[in-house]
Amino acid sequence: MSSTVTRPAPSAGPVRGAVAAERRTRILALPEARWAAAALVLFLAALPLHLLGAPWWTWGPLYALTYLTGGWEPGREGLKALGAKTLDVDLLMVVAALGAAAIGQVLDGALLIVIFATSGALEAFATARTADSVRGLLDLAPATATRLGHAGAEEAVPTEELKVEDVILVRPGERVGADGRVLDGASEVDQATITGEPLPVPKEPGDEVFAGTLNGTGALRVAVERDPSDSVIARIVAMVEEASGTKAPTQLFIEKVEQRYSIGMVAATVALFALPLAFGAALQPTLLRAMTFMIVASPCAVVLATMPPLLSAIANAGRHGVLIKSAVVMERLGRIDAVALDKTGTLTEGTPRVTDIRPLASSDLTEDALLTLAAAVEHPSEHPLARAVTEAARTRGLALPPAEDFSSAPGTGVTATVDGQVVAVGSPARLPAARTGADGAAAELAARLEEAGRTVALVVREGMPVGVLGIADRLRTDARTTVARLTELTGSTPVLITGDNPRAAARLGADAGIGAIRAGLLPQDKVDAVKEMESAGRRVLVVGDGVNDAPALAAAHTGIAMGGAGSDLALETADAVVVRDELATIPTAVALSRRCRRLVVQNLVIAAVFITGLVVWDLVGTLPLPLGVAGHEGSTVIVGLNGLRLLREAAWTRAAGHRCPPGGRPALSPRGPLRAAGCRPAGTARRERGRLPAVRAARRCGTPP
Repeated sequence: MSSTVTRPAPSAGPVRGAVAAERRTRILALPEARWAAAALVLFLAALPLHLLGAPWWTWGPLYALTYLTGGWEPGREGLKALGAKTLDVDLLMVVAALGAAAIGQVLDGALLIVIFATSGALEAFATARTADSVRGLLDLAPATATRLGHAGAEEAVPTEELKVEDVILVRPGERVGADGRVLDGASEVDQATITGEPLPVPKEPGDEVFAGTLNGTGALRVAVERDPSDSVIARIVAMVEEASGTKAPTQLFIEKVEQRYSIGMVAATVALFALPLAFGAALQPTLLRAMTFMIVASPCAVVLATMPPLLSAIANAGRHGVLIKSAVVMERLGRIDAVALDKTGTLTEGTPRVTDIRPLASSDLTEDALLTLAAAVEHPSEHPLARAVTEAARTRGLALPPAEDFSSAPGTGVTATVDGQVVAVGSPARLPAARTGADGAAAELAARLEEAGRTVALVVREGMPVGVLGIADRLRTDARTTVARLTELTGSTPVLITGDNPRAAARLGADAGIGAIRAGLLPQDKVDAVKEMESAGRRVLVVGDGVNDAPALAAAHTGIAMGGAGSDLALETADAVVVRDELATIPTAVALSRRCRRLVVQNLVIAAVFITGLVVWDLVGTLPLPLGVAGHEGSTVIVGLNGLRLLREAAWTRAAGHRCPPGGRPALSPRGPLRAAGCRPAGTARRERGRLPAVRAARRCGTPP
């Protein structure tokens, strides 16, 4: 069997992504992480000695080192903030830990130091990984390109040395070295990283190409039109960095009142200690009273009023395949009131599939026979459309006859001999046979499929068309229900923002129930669309998966990336990731965030009642220190347990919008008709509580209980 397919040559411009993994920051490479790890190890070493009643000199030094290793850096940052005339939570937490140690609560103070240091380390790690992903984006562009001289001489040069009007040669299988325009040659270029289009785009003389996109089977001569520092891929990097840097800093609700509350608490504590001393009060009872006030007025219960619900919601969402990156994101997610959705890989599966098999009446072929013929010709090809055709034949269990004399013409199609007959499969616009025949049935059928948003492949046998295949990126099964639920939650229909062509976008928008469509967008255009919505006072949630979506994800109020095929940059830039690619989990996560906010308000009310009561008691009467500590810790336990309610399966079920029918209650595991909706029959509570250990064990083992 002979073939005229041009095999990809060794790339003159190796992709720098080969070393991208080496650039990823390891968590222990960060000093914050190393100090937090040291504090944790020291705390875990001291804890059993302390609890088992060992002599103080065995665990005391370990606790002291825990305070030092975990608290010196937050303390330093807090003192810097104090020098800038602001009272930082870092300093307050260190002071609270030292205050706890001063009245004998050494364990509590050490635990506070460890938790705070670990939180700072995780924040530093997340920031470092985001910076890694932005730098890694530049690895999409090749390090070198083949520049052509005036006499046709080839010269390998670094891409950063390319200048406008230089001419470069892009061989099959190479990445384009710079933004430019095709001078000579024909090929198909995969530019999904830039525009998000699911299929390679045919390129001919006069067409524009982008740096970092992947060339197909043809060779191209390209005239450079932009300086490498101004290429689309470089501008994406700049947009992500700018959006991440200028995005308004967000805080948890309690942090917004932190400054005033902290200043007031510190001032009140100092006054409660200094004023009685000025009037001749004894030192020890005055100090004890002030310390008691500081403990009962400290915001521990208020902080726990916020964090357990948020962390429980994060854990519950993670259990169902939605990774929320921080408590701030979980709180912010419930405030969105507008949604912008990407198309390819988000609303769709991101993989082209055969949707229509239309044999012509004059061909006497069945659907299976036409698909067999096309798949036999396409089988040797590596084109995404060819893979879609052969996969469709494999799904139907069709046996493919051998193909001989295979050849491929970039941008046109493929040809081979099957059972002694020459068969061609390719673009209807480029195969002259599409226009043959008295009735023009092939051209008419192809036009109807293209009007419906399909990519059409014409099948020609011995110079005569015998049928057409329609190929499209398939809508996710849960896309329409997701759009409807997001519309219900936000009060407005989501907007479709895509780099794909308007016709394909309109068809998919109609299928998904989306009316507002903005198609043909480059990454900058998507950012502009998001900023336009936010300038109208909307809090926009952007959902995407590709490199071209990353700037919009960074610029939006909240960004969610699809994790199945999402690019590294999109996954790192986004605030949350849908790990299992289940689109329907997005509105559920939004609803869970809103329920979490309501629970936070409940907890803040509980904490405020306790703090107010204890403070008034300490100021008006004499509050014993043990009773003050007990009341303070009791309020902490109450709000903590209240927040843990969001860990239950029922919390996710309610957020998903499931309503159990009469006689049903939230289910432990989905089995049976009621359980399929997250419900269980009434009267089974006692029986299932008895089975709970078995259920948990089965879940750990991955087997049915």
